[in-house]
Amino acid sequence: MAAVTLLSVNTFTANEMMIVAAARELAGQRVCFVGVGLPNIAVNLAKRTVAPDLELVYEAGVFGARPARLPLSIGDPTIVTNATAVTSMFELFGFYLQGGLIDVGFLGAAQIDRHGDINTTVIGSYDAPKTRLPGSGGACEIAQNAKSIFVIMRQSPRSFVEQLDFRTSVGARVSVVVTDLGVYHRVERELQLDALHPGVTLDQVRGAMGWAPRVSASLAETQAPSAAELRLIREDLDPKGVYTK
Repeated sequence: MAAVTLLSVNTFTANEMMIVAAARELAGQRVCFVGVGLPNIAVNLAKRTVAPDLELVYEAGVFGARPARLPLSIGDPTIVTNATAVTSMFELFGFYLQGGLIDVGFLGAAQIDRHGDINTTVIGSYDAPKTRLPGSGGACEIAQNAKSIFVIMRQSPRSFVEQLDFRTSVGARVSVVVTDLGVYHRVERELQLDALHPGVTLDQVRGAMGWAPRVSASLAETQAPSAAELRLIREDLDPKGVYTK
C-alpha cells in the first residue's frame, strides 16, 4: 500500500479540513441526497476516495449523478452528466426520499442546537427578522425521511445556539455534524464532540457555541488532509477555490 502524505495545519484551509472530514464520514454509505456548495464537494471527494460506490442524488430530480464540473446551482445542467436517471422533483421526493431509498441527506444550516435541530429560515423574529434565509427548500423533508443526516457548517456562537430562532428541520436523524473546529456525533439526543481538527483547542470550541458541549471521554484529533485529498479538491472539484478558500 502506498504511503499517505499528511500535511501540516498551515497547508490547508478550514473549509478544506471540513470537506475532507465530512467525506471520510461517508465511508460505506450508498445513496446520498446532496445540494451544492461544501456538501457537494465533500460527497464528490468521498466518491473518489472512501466511498467509490456512492450514488449522488440531487434535488432537481437527478439520481446517480456524476457532474462533469462543479455545479453552480441545483438547476445547473452539468448535474445530469452521466446520471442513472432524471426524474421530476415530485418523483424524487415521493418515490425515492419518502420511499426510504436515501441513506444520507447532506445539509447545511444557519443555526443548529445541541439536539441537531436546524434553522435555515430566519435570524431573529419570524415576523420581523434581522435576516431572511432561503428557507427549507427540501431540507425539512430530507431531515425527516433520509435514514441519516450529515451537517456541514462553520461554528460560532451565532450558528451553534442554545435556542434556534426558528426550527426548520428536526434533528432526530442527525448523526454527524462537521464544522471548521471539529466533528460531532449525536449521542443520546445530543451532539457530542468526538474530534478536534489539527491546531484547534477545546477552549476554542467552547467559545464558539452557545451551550456547554458534551465531550467524548476519548476525544481525538482529526487526521489532517492528505496530499492526495487536497489535490482532488484543488484540481478536480473546486479548482477556482469558490468554496474552499
